[in-house]
Amino acid sequence: MTQVNVLEAKNNLSKLIHMLESGDEDNIVISRNGMPVVQMTLLPKAPKRSIIGAAKKDGDFSWPENFNELDDEIADMFFGEI
Repeated sequence: MTQVNVLEAKNNLSKLIHMLESGDEDNIVISRNGMPVVQMTLLPKAPKRSIIGAAKKDGDFSWPENFNELDDEIADMFFGEI
């Protein structure tokens, strides 16, 4: 754990964030007048979102070979001819 004062944190914010990201520090405490007031830690990584639908992970799209066979039947359902 590293403890810094507010001015030092202000002047070295990028360095402090890098220390957390690189794993050099688990948390950093920022103090005012020698009293700890803030603790900096890394946020947990967000889980990967799954892709829903026809899209595959590599970006290709696929559909069944008989995809267009039901066009007339579906059109009849929408226009009330069935």
